[in-house]
Amino acid sequence: MTDLELLEIEIETQWAADHRGRLVRSRGAEGRVAPHLVIAVSNHGQISAIGSEVPDGLAAELQAAVAGGALSPPATPPAAIARCQHLLTDSVGGPVALSSGPSYVIPPGTAFEATAEIHRSDGESTEALRDHAVERAGWSLEEWDLLLDGSYGPWAVAAIGERIISICHTSRLTDRGAEAGLWTDPEFRGQGHGAAATAAWASLMAPSGRHVFYSTSADNVSSQRVAARLRLHPIGWMWQLSAPQIA
Repeated sequence: MTDLELLEIEIETQWAADHRGRLVRSRGAEGRVAPHLVIAVSNHGQISAIGSEVPDGLAAELQAAVAGGALSPPATPPAAIARCQHLLTDSVGGPVALSSGPSYVIPPGTAFEATAEIHRSDGESTEALRDHAVERAGWSLEEWDLLLDGSYGPWAVAAIGERIISICHTSRLTDRGAEAGLWTDPEFRGQGHGAAATAAWASLMAPSGRHVFYSTSADNVSSQRVAARLRLHPIGWMWQLSAPQIA
């Protein structure tokens, strides 16, 4: 399977689509509104996906701009991005936010030596984690219970004593793909705990036969270091345009 085909599966994993194939919302518990345009770029090609709120005429213009744009290196803004941003700005009459970041696949057998205790969703320590503080990770107690109960899929946690220092959970899940959601306590970043939790989570996903993805934002250097520690395979770069509303 090519990197571009993997990026197509990751788009499908990240966002739910309507009957037209238009992006509706992000998958997962929060279900956030999808961006108006996603351009996924690999070393060998690029594809686009359009948000459901975009009118058909504008959608056709955006797709044509991407299809006709020259291929740039994945981490370089696509040639069509300025044209697409201009088209969306004209439609909404306001600012259009641009965000981007690299995407990776986690190959089967990925491992990393842990220096903290690793708890996994298939282990016997779930109940012991119930009373651990997770507020620093941005999890409510209700969300934490749902995670531990398996409502969000497989997970792995790194802990030192009763302090949770890293959580890797299933942030997105489809029949063909799974996406890692990783948080590491800022006081413990750069020590390999995020890499160990991610590798443990990926090992739980491996038997499912799904493609296992890890992605992050362009400015999240800490998260990119996790990918480097695990020697993940970079498949490309996702470029997203989001507007407050479409006229």
